[in-house]
Amino acid sequence: MTRMLVLGIETSCDETGVALYDSERGLLADTLYSQVDVHSQYGGVVPELASRDHVRKTLPLVRETLQAAGCNKSDIDGLAYTAGPGLIGALLVGSSIGRSLAFALGVPAIGVHHMEGHLLAPMLEPHPPAFPFVALLVSGGHTMLVEVTAIGEYRLLGETLDDAAGEAFDKTAKLLGLPYPGGPELAALAESGDSSRYHFPRPMTDRPGLDFSFSGLKTHTRNLWLEKQDEPAARQDIAAGFQLAVVETLAIKCRRAMKQTRCMQLVMAGGVCANQLLRRKMQQTAGKEGWKVSFPRPEYCTDNGAMIAFAGCQRLLASEHNSLEIEAYPRWSLETVESLVRISHQSDAASTHLTEDHG
Repeated sequence: MTRMLVLGIETSCDETGVALYDSERGLLADTLYSQVDVHSQYGGVVPELASRDHVRKTLPLVRETLQAAGCNKSDIDGLAYTAGPGLIGALLVGSSIGRSLAFALGVPAIGVHHMEGHLLAPMLEPHPPAFPFVALLVSGGHTMLVEVTAIGEYRLLGETLDDAAGEAFDKTAKLLGLPYPGGPELAALAESGDSSRYHFPRPMTDRPGLDFSFSGLKTHTRNLWLEKQDEPAARQDIAAGFQLAVVETLAIKCRRAMKQTRCMQLVMAGGVCANQLLRRKMQQTAGKEGWKVSFPRPEYCTDNGAMIAFAGCQRLLASEHNSLEIEAYPRWSLETVESLVRISHQSDAASTHLTEDHG
């Protein structure tokens, strides 16, 4: 296998991430800039401001990452950038810079699916999970269960029909008057609350299937808050009850998915899987059911360049690369991502054909 040093760029939403991944030595360096301060005064992400900030921060972070790794631009063997899904303007910044750098350096470039990056983030850990496994992807924009048999071989088992879990966290936090970003603030508040004080539904768990829905839970929480907000400790108790309802809903669906697929390995990824209650609940569930659960360290749960560099490296090693066109897909189904095994076979066949022709 050819060794590759890949520069990864992540700019899908409100965080600029850059990383260098070596196919033999692993992750060499990664840097991250969060736009929390930029968007906090608006209570949420403003797409135009996000794009402008990516323009300002991406190249300085590239220089910082190279310096941290002790590498030069000439050492780079390939570029990986997030091509989607995400905010179109933000995606265009990263893909334009990544594609342009690759052209200037004369190296291949690959557009990476953002959710594939999250899905493969646990592979950066010292003891990565083995295929096949079921992946629970939970973030501000996505909540889905995916059966994974190899890199690029994904079967969607279920997804949210409305709000994603992270989106529900953020909107509920805003309802309770918590600052942006709301999800971590709500989780912190819930630590001091009584999750059993108020009743919260576990949406769509009373019917078969693996799809999710969190909009009704959000509405229930809003109505409860309007009714109980003057009661002592209502804010933290509602936060605790809401968080437990989301966590238990995710756990119930994961248990069903594991039973349906007969997999013995669950992988959790995405920003919400940094939630400590969710991690504890999944570990407890895995222990009772007899299967394993893996998740990345908290800094690789949120958007980051390391996961893009790793995912891109695997595809570049298989001789997959993109044309000179700038790619950005605000909507992009994970199931349409091409199998790495198939790409490798195509590459091997092409190499054999050339050898026979020119042998």
